[in-house]
Amino acid sequence: MTKIPLLVIAGPTAAGKTATAVALSRRLPIEIVSADSRQVYRSMDTATGKPTLEERRAVRHHLVDIVDPDDRYDAARFRREAANAIDRINASGRLAVVVGGTGLYIRALLRGLDPAPPADLELRRHLEAVAARDGGRALHERLGREAPELARRLHPNDRVRVVRAFELLRAGSPVGSARQRWCSDESAYRVVYVGLTTERELLARRLRARVQTMIASGLEDEVRQLLERGYDAALPAMHGIGYRQFVAVARGTTTREQAARLMERDTVRYAKRQLTWFAREPQLEWCDVEATGGAEGCAEEIEQMVRRAGLVA
Repeated sequence: MTKIPLLVIAGPTAAGKTATAVALSRRLPIEIVSADSRQVYRSMDTATGKPTLEERRAVRHHLVDIVDPDDRYDAARFRREAANAIDRINASGRLAVVVGGTGLYIRALLRGLDPAPPADLELRRHLEAVAARDGGRALHERLGREAPELARRLHPNDRVRVVRAFELLRAGSPVGSARQRWCSDESAYRVVYVGLTTERELLARRLRARVQTMIASGLEDEVRQLLERGYDAALPAMHGIGYRQFVAVARGTTTREQAARLMERDTVRYAKRQLTWFAREPQLEWCDVEATGGAEGCAEEIEQMVRRAGLVA
């Protein structure tokens, strides 16, 4: 079987992935497949970093605004829908470019996975109540009593993964480690895999500024509207950075100032975890956005990689 050419542009949030991909669209005939676990949700715009209308007009984006916040969306579903989009893009004679920072989604697409148990919303609501009453570290300590080895691999403040670990344990998942098991099927793609990076302190400053922009753009109002429309705070979509902090503001359990500080902290921590994840990915080549002269310079370097690999004529 002839492998489908595929470009992947990954990296931490605010590294410049979308801007670089849009710049690349002026050099090559491409369409973008978003690999972002938050950008799939309609009505969740302020804190998800979705491409702007101008960017979407410049180049077609797939898998953005495709489900409601209470719809189930996971790595397995992403893999199916991304593969379908890539097939259509390839059939049109264009190069599919997967762009995003959700490493699990990208790995699922390229290497496959076994499905994990579905979300347990009743358990999530219970655990969120425990965390609200006793603090997030209390959940981690409880996990340590039930599954010490697993707890050691999870940061005490990483409440999303701690809650997911409890779900896997309750479901009796053979994974038992809150990790997916990767299939060994040979990939259907001939891939150029690029990771965008920049100097850590500069990235941290950008992330903090980005958080302040999101808050100033009406994040609190958006969260309140979602809650008023009946979307449960225990939904996976509502656990995203920014949403979970401002749910607490809407409920009166924290202040706007405290929510902003937590959002900044969690965003910087998330970017560090993304960098660690992608650093472990085989075949990934790094492109320093600042060192290459910004999005245009990085796009030029990626174009050369793509042409050397023979992904385009």
